[in-house]
Amino acid sequence: MNSNLIDALFIFMLACFIGFEVIRHVSPLLHTPLMSLTNALDAIAVVGAIILAGEHKSTLATILGTIAIVAATSNVVGGFLITDRMLKMFKASGPKK
Repeated sequence: MNSNLIDALFIFMLACFIGFEVIRHVSPLLHTPLMSLTNALDAIAVVGAIILAGEHKSTLATILGTIAIVAATSNVVGGFLITDRMLKMFKASGPKK
């Protein structure tokens, strides 16, 4: 196996473990700001996927880049919808004084 692939898999597994542990210990009051932050980070993934799909290095790279664009975009849109819904829960329902 290629050394770069092993290094990349190790970094990916480490990032998954650390991300899971960080998110698991977040207070419920911070979930809305955390969701907004993850939406911003996922927007970076959309840009990377667009670059990957646009390079046309191979057919497989273009297909995987297109799938990544669709998946990351749906995650960003869904995240913003959920964040908006959560923020509406904190607004006062009665008339303003």
